[in-house]
Amino acid sequence: MSESGEGGALVLFSGGQDSATCLAWALDRFDRVETVGFDYGQRHRVELERRGDVAHGLTRISGAWARRLKDDHTISLAALSKVSETALTRNVAIEMEEGGLPNTFVPGRNIIFLTFAAALAYRRGLKHIVGGMCETDYSGYPDCRDDTIKALQVALNLGMERRFVLHTPLMWLDKAQTWDMAEDLGGTGLVDLVVEETHTCYLGERGRRHDWGYGCGTCPACKLRADGFARYRARK
Repeated sequence: MSESGEGGALVLFSGGQDSATCLAWALDRFDRVETVGFDYGQRHRVELERRGDVAHGLTRISGAWARRLKDDHTISLAALSKVSETALTRNVAIEMEEGGLPNTFVPGRNIIFLTFAAALAYRRGLKHIVGGMCETDYSGYPDCRDDTIKALQVALNLGMERRFVLHTPLMWLDKAQTWDMAEDLGGTGLVDLVVEETHTCYLGERGRRHDWGYGCGTCPACKLRADGFARYRARK
């Protein structure tokens, strides 16, 4: 179901489950796909280190995907950690804050990511920008909401005089459905790749292997991934 993509696509690719699934989604649709990762001093920086193996694994699943996957970019956003007193950028316990948001929320993160991605897409001649934002299993993060993404698309297009299209293929899916999407796109090979090579744990724990992948097993990201995997497997 590939399409020319009118300028191709840029995928926000962290090395986690969601972004890996989105990368497969883009490779299935666009003839030219580039990737971008952001280093903002996150505790789970091991996620970035998984990107190469995940991308290589995707190229082994499909020859067409291998032909379509092009340049990878990494952008340093160290300043983001300097202004973020969060559990993702500091060695503190994960907990809820008074405002009702978890302290894993990094204010402005997705807005900044998409703005830099658009600037890169502008330079690379890419029209479509793909991100793994999700309003179904999203921990209450306001910058993952569909309204935020739609508003940002308008702002970016006005500010850069372009017609970027921001795609969020996981927006209305829960984690079980994200596993389903991976299987639909790349069969059990892609599911196995997500399990073995991607990383989602907020604490950056890579030592323990669960049936759903590697992680501490107790942080919110691990719990979401584990619960989704269990529901996905229960339907088989």
